[in-house]
Amino acid sequence: MRESKSYGPVKESRFPTSLFAIFFGILLLMSGVHVGLIVLVNRMEWHVVIQCIIPMIYWGMVAAALTLFTRRKIRTAYEEPMHKLAEATSHVANGDFSVYVPAFHTQDKWDYLDVMIMDFNKMVEELGSIETLKTDFVSNVSHEMKTPIAIIKNYAELLEAEHITEEQRKEYAESIASAAERLSNLISNILKLNKLENQRIVPEVETYDVCRQLCDCILQFEEAWDEKGIELETEIEDAAMVEADASLLELVWNNLLSNAIKFTEPGGTVAVRQTREESLVKIAVSDTGCGMTGDVMNHIFDKFYQGVTSHSKEGNGLGLALAKRVLELMDGEIQVSSEPGEGSTFLVTLPAAGRSENRDGGNR
Repeated sequence: MRESKSYGPVKESRFPTSLFAIFFGILLLMSGVHVGLIVLVNRMEWHVVIQCIIPMIYWGMVAAALTLFTRRKIRTAYEEPMHKLAEATSHVANGDFSVYVPAFHTQDKWDYLDVMIMDFNKMVEELGSIETLKTDFVSNVSHEMKTPIAIIKNYAELLEAEHITEEQRKEYAESIASAAERLSNLISNILKLNKLENQRIVPEVETYDVCRQLCDCILQFEEAWDEKGIELETEIEDAAMVEADASLLELVWNNLLSNAIKFTEPGGTVAVRQTREESLVKIAVSDTGCGMTGDVMNHIFDKFYQGVTSHSKEGNGLGLALAKRVLELMDGEIQVSSEPGEGSTFLVTLPAAGRSENRDGGNR
């Protein structure tokens, strides 16, 4: 019996010692019966041929019985489970991820073969989830690409018309440029997210001032918030040092600020607040926009998910998924709180510079 981290106590053998003890006892008993037969035929003074045939028949029956019993045990203990597992494997190889192989014992009597079967079921379940995600991903990418491509095609056809004014020509060209930029951003975000998820981007962690970076990112959106008449509120310290990849974190701030401005109505307010708690730096980006329901918040970090369809033309649903993956690589986290009609707040938590050294010093 060994202990499994996932399943608890697990038997190490499908042929317990007690089974071999039974075999040994039966053979001893059969030997005793053999001696009894020899004594019996000698006392009855049967013909010598009969005296030879009777033990041979007896041991033939014993051998046949033990062979059939052993064959049955091997079939039930190994062949049937392995045949079912092989059949299930064949279904999985052909793309069917709905298969499930039941364990052959109750959980309190599981052995290593039961554990292998349950691990196989887990693997199939994970493969099914991955296949679903892959299908959804391809479907979403196709849908997101189809819209800007259709826009480019339609306006390109309009540009070919002979009787259009210069103003119309300029308008159509701007629409084509906007759709092309959206398509370019989509492809760029897909590539970045793919590299992050496959860990092909190694974060270049350095110690730097995140407050200065926040201010630089905020200034990049000055024209956007002026255009909508949005009031900007900031509560940022003079300096707060963090250990992270500055170029990757810039993607996070730009995405959060862009979303805050996008979902805030003209005349609303966007607030950026930075605080420190022990060995953590926290940055909150809030807006007075339309807010979100609980169901939307549960999916807000899913790839291509866009809870507010009225703004779907302004994004592709990859920004928050990208931000979450970046923060996971930085040992940080992102949380969201929101109420419909009352705006949203995204809270980012990052390790402060020197946190690892402080921990080591405390341990010493």
